[in-house]
Amino acid sequence: MTQPRFAAIGFPVADMARSLEFYRALGLDVPDGAEDAPHVEIELAPGVKLLLDTHATIASFDPGFTPPEESGANLAFDCGDPAGVDELYEKLTAAGYESHLAPWDAFWGQRYAVVLGPDGNGVDLYAALPAS
Repeated sequence: MTQPRFAAIGFPVADMARSLEFYRALGLDVPDGAEDAPHVEIELAPGVKLLLDTHATIASFDPGFTPPEESGANLAFDCGDPAGVDELYEKLTAAGYESHLAPWDAFWGQRYAVVLGPDGNGVDLYAALPAS
């Protein structure tokens, strides 16, 4: 298994355009024309991104999603390859951490899973799927 590396911070957003306006005001390099996108990635530092997803986007693949009443964030870890996602998911759930989404091949081209940390914060595990 490839050693997981911290790669992204994800935030659910109610209004993408409003959120992008805020991050632009902070000086982040927000992609032009992304205001209507369901998912936006903003590089924070080499190899580290801020991921913004609308509530509707998250609800489209996570039937249990409820918009947070307070700030909600997930840490995201690139596991190197699809097997790495499965291995780390199994390791964490075997250690007693709660699964939120079991590993699956997501429509956006990643093996993807979510485990909840001790405080209920989501930890996304992902890796690019092989090109078909």
